[in-house]
Amino acid sequence: MTSPIRTQRHDDVLVVISDNPPVNALGQAVRAGLKDAIEEAIGDDAVKAVVIRCDGRTFFAGADITEFGKPPVGPSLPETLDAMEASDKPVIAAIHGTALGGGCEVALACHYRVAVPSAKLGLPEVKLGLIPGAAGTQRLPRLVGAEAALPLVVGGNPIPAKKAKAIGLLDELVGEDSLEADAIAFARSKIGQPVPRASEGNANEDGVRDPDLFDRFRASQARRIRGFDAPNAAIEAVKAAGELPYAEGVQKERELFMKLMSGTQSAAMRHYFFAERAANKIDDVPKDTPLIPIKKVGVIGAGTMGGGIAMNFLSAGIPVTILEMAQDALDRGAGVMRKNYENTAKKGRMTAEQVEQAMGLLTPTLSYGDLADCDLVIEAVYENMDVKKEVFAKLDGVVKQGAILASNTSYLDVDEIATATKRPGYVVGMHFFSPANIMKLLEVVRGKETRHDVLATVMKLSKTIGKVAAVSGVCPGFIGNRMLSKRQEQANELIMEGANYWEVDDVLLEFGFPMGPFQMGDLAGIDIGWHRDPTKVTTIREALCAKERFGQKNGKGFYDYDEARNRTPSDEVKAIIADFAAKEGREQREISKDEIRERLLYPMVNEGAKILEEGMAQRASDIDVVWINGYGWPLYTGGPMFWADTIGLDTVVAGLERHGLPVSEFLREKAETGKRFNQ
Repeated sequence: MTSPIRTQRHDDVLVVISDNPPVNALGQAVRAGLKDAIEEAIGDDAVKAVVIRCDGRTFFAGADITEFGKPPVGPSLPETLDAMEASDKPVIAAIHGTALGGGCEVALACHYRVAVPSAKLGLPEVKLGLIPGAAGTQRLPRLVGAEAALPLVVGGNPIPAKKAKAIGLLDELVGEDSLEADAIAFARSKIGQPVPRASEGNANEDGVRDPDLFDRFRASQARRIRGFDAPNAAIEAVKAAGELPYAEGVQKERELFMKLMSGTQSAAMRHYFFAERAANKIDDVPKDTPLIPIKKVGVIGAGTMGGGIAMNFLSAGIPVTILEMAQDALDRGAGVMRKNYENTAKKGRMTAEQVEQAMGLLTPTLSYGDLADCDLVIEAVYENMDVKKEVFAKLDGVVKQGAILASNTSYLDVDEIATATKRPGYVVGMHFFSPANIMKLLEVVRGKETRHDVLATVMKLSKTIGKVAAVSGVCPGFIGNRMLSKRQEQANELIMEGANYWEVDDVLLEFGFPMGPFQMGDLAGIDIGWHRDPTKVTTIREALCAKERFGQKNGKGFYDYDEARNRTPSDEVKAIIADFAAKEGREQREISKDEIRERLLYPMVNEGAKILEEGMAQRASDIDVVWINGYGWPLYTGGPMFWADTIGLDTVVAGLERHGLPVSEFLREKAETGKRFNQ
């Protein structure tokens, strides 16, 4: 096999080139080739300096994660990097594209780093539940200081070349189209000078002089890193760079890395990494299916949901025609969209020019006729089958043939909606989550007649508008809401049996959810779907509405809220629940946190098993993608199905039986045969 590493002599400079598509991952052959090339340079008196660069679209973009979990084959990345840094001849990293993870560590082990202005550098290992494992946490703070290193190592987001130069991670920005020539010229300017080694740097003394720096940083990130092991390990590793000699710091990094690598969180986050990519693949849709060009999108409804949906397309540069029934509703919707964009601009995430650009692509209308030339129309009207069918019948008569007609329904039967048209093959569900311009998940609902090209187009389009998409079959509530309803059933049962509603919420908060079911009800509004008759009270929700407890919007729902929206349990609500339980003759008892957690989460896993058995989801990992992106399931557990695999399917079955809850045959069979959902 030819090595992915080759060398070229430019007089006294040896250029080492990696050609390992698609992202020059640092697999075994690349590591070995780099080490051999450095040895070649050191052993040749005619070579005075070395430049390392990559062919293709990027510098080394990280480790080869297909090697994760397999027996290591040398040389290891740390060995290779130590050999590079040990050279007395200057070694220069010439960076384009992205230098991520192991790629950034390669750059750190070089004596100098130059990059094109469009390059990005970063250490994203925390996103896989890990920390850098080839001395990145030790070299980086010594080079740029602990304060500059912490956001890179703990946050995991890459930084642009200009910022990398400002913090001292890069030595020079070079021409976008002259990287190799400029890097060679830079290398020649360093010949004969003592080489600076990042491992010998002292910039990390800022953390020694100001040891509170680490606690301040941890506090500033508290909300973002809650429950995650890797960010805390990353802070510890960067701190160690100031407290320990380099060799001991590297040893500390290795210990922290190995502990994370063998833990459940990293396994869960690596599972999710692959799950998100797998969700894009539809088993029976050929890869080369021709896509339908989407140059113009129509949205029906300019309310919260319709406006949010439209913003996704406007932000991606796709023109949108938005339809409403009345001028005031149309004006209000367009005004809210503009305000949302302006708020984003205030936070520095958009320029005023980009706001005008996005809004300039919007055409508000009151006429269905203006949707005629759209390539895709998404309906975001009231969740009622008759209303939806009426809208689709109108669209079918107006919108050009070959265009896709999509429903944003969260629950209704997409196949029945399609019967209102003469083109059921072009009908699909696109279930956005609120707020639609922010939430990442898009449930793509495949009707029984949805064409391959329609499905493939929508999946590709989801990426264009920055969504994570997963395909669901047609069933009540699809994947996410179908499972959510099982959790809600148990939450309602638990409070009737004696569990306090705030305990139910707290159990889910402790598990890692951003909020519990009763908090969620207060946020959404308890009066959604209420019949508005205070004398008709048949449920706890109706009783709360009768007392004008509508949720956060008016300061009281299940909880009482202060002006800062901090919640406290309500005695009035507790009395309402007790009254309902007494009327139904429900005996009250103490319920443990373990029982609450099991009864909320195990039925969801069971429903997920039924979804798989019915073929409503292609794979268990798609269910995990839905729940992590749409419902706040904690990423570090890998999603409901992976979490069930982790604790053992037999544990789930035993728990369901203990609480007298149904067990699907599919789940029971897997548990009895020792199988997992995610094989």
